[in-house]
Amino acid sequence: MNTADFLLELAPEDSIALAEAGREYTFQELRVSVSVLAGRLSVLGLSPGAPIGIMAPNGLFWASAYLAALRMGLVVVPLAVTLPTDEVVARVRWVGADALLVGRPQAEALRLSLPRSVPLVVERKERLIPQPRSASVELAEAIEVDPDHDALYMFTSGTTGDPRAVRITHRNIQANTTSILGYLDVAPADRMLVVLPFTYVFGLSLLHTHLRAGAAMVIQPQMVFPQAVVDRMASARCTGLAGVPSTFGMLLRNSTFGTATLPSLRTVQQAGGRLAPALVEQMMHAQPQAKIFVMYGATEATARLSYLPPDELTRRPGSIGRGIPGVDLRVLDGDGVPVGPGEIGEIWASGANISPGYLDAPEATARKMPGGMLRTGDLAKVDEDGYIYVVDRAEDFIKSWGHRIASQEVESAALELPDVVAAAAVGLPDDAAGERVELVIVSRRGSELRGVDVIAHCRKRLSKHMVPEVVRFVDALPLNANGKVIKRDVRAMCLRLAQDAAGEQGDGFGDADDAGCEGIKVG
Repeated sequence: MNTADFLLELAPEDSIALAEAGREYTFQELRVSVSVLAGRLSVLGLSPGAPIGIMAPNGLFWASAYLAALRMGLVVVPLAVTLPTDEVVARVRWVGADALLVGRPQAEALRLSLPRSVPLVVERKERLIPQPRSASVELAEAIEVDPDHDALYMFTSGTTGDPRAVRITHRNIQANTTSILGYLDVAPADRMLVVLPFTYVFGLSLLHTHLRAGAAMVIQPQMVFPQAVVDRMASARCTGLAGVPSTFGMLLRNSTFGTATLPSLRTVQQAGGRLAPALVEQMMHAQPQAKIFVMYGATEATARLSYLPPDELTRRPGSIGRGIPGVDLRVLDGDGVPVGPGEIGEIWASGANISPGYLDAPEATARKMPGGMLRTGDLAKVDEDGYIYVVDRAEDFIKSWGHRIASQEVESAALELPDVVAAAAVGLPDDAAGERVELVIVSRRGSELRGVDVIAHCRKRLSKHMVPEVVRFVDALPLNANGKVIKRDVRAMCLRLAQDAAGEQGDGFGDADDAGCEGIKVG
């Protein structure tokens, strides 16, 4: 079955599919919109299997463009609206996209930069739902596709290295959507507040699952003002919320989410990196009526790989749970043998949701997905019951004074302080230690937290070799379009701040109270 039909086949026509900008659209209207865009695409004469980019904000146009392209057997290439124009052009050329579906603001920026051979299909919102609205619509028959043919070229988030284009097949999408709905009770009456972009696998999985379940998506265009997110949740009576760690850090510590009464909210989904146990505990107390699902995934896995049942949150703090239905998740040592309880190994995964590989990158595919399994690059432990605990990304370990330090453990300690909104620990070159631990912090608005306070807390909670040598306060951490911290940019920022301070003060480090770089070195 074509994936677009798989996603739409169960949804009742009169149910709300999507709400944006003060307007709601039913599934019937979504189907009309899909038909309109399919008609506009058909005049381009694209052959099944041709790549086509989508660059637009979340909303009716994005969802309609996606479904229309899938129904025509095209391969969708999601492009984040935050990408610089030159990067968009480079990606379009690299994947060989034959056309782009774009929002109006994006079209203005791209017209002068894209080759004329790449046509733009520009959003015309007033024409997506023709007036008067028809009572029903018959979609043209979808192109039959081989389930193992590509449906998506999904770029990785690139938080630890250059992004790659991951091939996602129709089978991958349908298998992962079915697996997620196997443990998440999504019903037609649900209303998911969507703050994650559809260009991110987590955000796209929300689109997949809620279309399939016939549930509504309430589009929240940005996270710049966390309080606006809380207000929208309340006014739209949202039953679901999904986010990455930065989402919940901002909501819990820079808005009223921690104290607001949100009786409609019944499910919270968290993935996209480890959420500090202190924040999980705070969220449990803040919204006790909501079930919190801590999850784990990867672009190469279409979206989800594991989840921790809400009733295990208190018993197993810090765990990502076990494999979701249809996924075999293992923690293996260097010889490919499952580790024992408390031992560290790498997480490997297999299942129908695992990508067949990267586009035009056979060597990287062979390294990352040997024999159809996925090497996640995440190091983890297991307990006696097989529940998995991520220790850190292999690339993010800090090597200091002969010790391997998990950056996430340092960050979790800092986030126990209620004035810390976000934290990132990195290793910086050091002649004596090899790498010194530096901690970059975003504090709550109006906070008087100082570097010495953070250091004092870390000394109580961490081994001596793990205590940060330098603490820096910044207005914001470098995030990608998906809201995930880009560690390589954090390292570059620390180096730049140290150099700036060295030029101004001569010793390479500032004082937390008056230095331009707002850093403190503790001897």
